[in-house]
Amino acid sequence: MQPYLFPYVGYFQLLRAADRFVVYDDVAFIKQGWINRNQILVGGSAVRFSVPLDDASSFRPIKSVDVDARRYPPWLRKFLATLDQSYRRAPFYREVRSLIADTLSGFEGSIAGLALRSIEATADYLNLDTEIIATSAGYENKELHGQARVIDICLREQASDYVNLSGGRSLYSSGAFEAHGIRLQFLETNKIQYDQLGQSFVPNLSIIDVMMFNAPDQLEGLLRAYELSP
Repeated sequence: MQPYLFPYVGYFQLLRAADRFVVYDDVAFIKQGWINRNQILVGGSAVRFSVPLDDASSFRPIKSVDVDARRYPPWLRKFLATLDQSYRRAPFYREVRSLIADTLSGFEGSIAGLALRSIEATADYLNLDTEIIATSAGYENKELHGQARVIDICLREQASDYVNLSGGRSLYSSGAFEAHGIRLQFLETNKIQYDQLGQSFVPNLSIIDVMMFNAPDQLEGLLRAYELSP
């Protein structure tokens, strides 16, 4: 998966389902995607936040697109103030706000690094111990693309199974994986709903929202709320 900033709960369900989670940090950055942005609850509605980037281009790998060093500090102050205003009454506001501030504060570098930092910090909070590795760390197969590269990574890892989110069904062929002795599976998130301070439920927000409103034992249940199928 590409590295996303505080992604939605399905991303962490996938992390839970895997023994090793591979982050694609050396593929092309996608503008208007979820790499540097997500949604939180503000005034009962989904509102998007976006980390400012320096010269973001779809022709550059994610790991080469930097967070804008000049605009990032004021953006972070405003973002944390928005969290304070929107989630102060949430039952787990204090600990989750601290996690977010610690993760985002003082950062300099690429958006891939910041997104991965958010994934690792959240995984630790969720008690997920899946090993996370970036593709730039040593697979050395950038000449391969799409399904061919995924299969090559699986073979290098001696994987018996490859799991992706259900949205990837159109990208992969079970026959191509089976030819290499690998079972292809897709993760489908079950319907998830929880109390957002009595407001009409707004789905598909950042994991930030999920953590704000759910106790650790509830989070464990939500992480298990998925099905795997061919």
